[in-house]
Amino acid sequence: MKVAVIGTGYVGLVTGVCLAERGHEVVCVDMDAAKVAAINQGIPPIFERGLEPLLQRNVADRRLRASTDLPAAIAGADLSLIAVGTPFDGRQIDLTQIRTVAREIGAALATRDGYHVVVVKSTVVPGTTDDVVRPILEEASGRKAGVDFGVGMNPEFLTEGEAVSDFMEPDRIVLGGIDARTIAVLEELYASFTGVARVHTNNKTAELTKYTSNALLATMISFSNEIANLCAAVGDVDVVDVMRGVHLSRYLSSVLPDGSRVAPGIVSFLAAGCGFGGSCLPKDVNALIAHGARAGVPMDVLKAVIRVNERQAGRMLRLLGRHFASLAGVRVAVLGLSFRPDTNDMRESPAVPLVEQLLAAGARVAAYDPAATAEARKVFAGQPVRLCGSLEEVVADAEAVLLVTRWEEFRRVPALIERLERPPVLIDGRRFLDKRSVARYEGIGL
Repeated sequence: MKVAVIGTGYVGLVTGVCLAERGHEVVCVDMDAAKVAAINQGIPPIFERGLEPLLQRNVADRRLRASTDLPAAIAGADLSLIAVGTPFDGRQIDLTQIRTVAREIGAALATRDGYHVVVVKSTVVPGTTDDVVRPILEEASGRKAGVDFGVGMNPEFLTEGEAVSDFMEPDRIVLGGIDARTIAVLEELYASFTGVARVHTNNKTAELTKYTSNALLATMISFSNEIANLCAAVGDVDVVDVMRGVHLSRYLSSVLPDGSRVAPGIVSFLAAGCGFGGSCLPKDVNALIAHGARAGVPMDVLKAVIRVNERQAGRMLRLLGRHFASLAGVRVAVLGLSFRPDTNDMRESPAVPLVEQLLAAGARVAAYDPAATAEARKVFAGQPVRLCGSLEEVVADAEAVLLVTRWEEFRRVPALIERLERPPVLIDGRRFLDKRSVARYEGIGL
């Protein structure tokens, strides 16, 4: 198929590259000429594990190209995927980009022949595709949805850092549409994804499925953190041991005939830490709370999920306070700035408020992240944060080390600390390292 993907952020670019890898002819559209030029040179404007080699291969094979010309992309496509941002402004998701793109696609449909399907891939609250996108498309094109063109909703379930493998080997594909013809075109798009469970539904259900999935993961994280905080308050209890016992439940793991045990990936969200971040979970949970309020449903559980998460990064400062009466002048190394490993995305990362709180307390902050240094320069512009180029550099003269992100490279931290003349205290915000691996260890839920 010939596919136009509108938007080249984490969702749009990964989607475009992976569809090209599956044999489709893809045009990625973005108004940022610099991003378009980089993509056409095989240079991804984002860091995502495994993305660059796929991009380079498909650009070289001419299955993928980028363009700023949306009308031309729509004119030559069988299907278009809207993958632009939908930020949350504190009251509701901002549909400015969705509306703009829908209007531009509609105008392009007015001058083209043949049936075209417009699919929303951005995360939008229930009703957006039918009540916002569809009317704009009809008005701008002068044509009728369901007759002249199709309208669908195909939510993404991509985890940053694992997005390429998530797309290429999905656990399910949700296909929403206004009619059977729209669904049929989407089925053609995913025809090569054999053996994957499909959900055929209407657009509202597809929209809410994405929000519900993310809300569940966020709830599991905040639940785990609330238990961790209780463990710390009770004393002589380690949340890691508690959760190990929980994970062994037959509801959360299975014993194979050979006696080995396997657990589904979801149990990784039943683990304590310094909170969730990123472009999805905080935004989506808050958007669902706001949407529920407009519908007269208070969403009390999700409100509690957000409250627990907002306080969690501060737990690391409390642990640090056990070792320093004042943080003024204390040399603190922050390990990890991206909200999770294998990505450079710092949106809603717990590292950001943590660093700001350390600076406000007078600490001398150095930080290191294997991928997010360039992004950190923008986030902390004008603030006295020393961004280091290696793990060795950031811990060299630290009095305290705060581990925020589960980068595999940080497994080396205990060995590095052990060699130092004055080993720092380690505050493990992810319970990533063995608590016996360093002499002075503090961890969430311990």
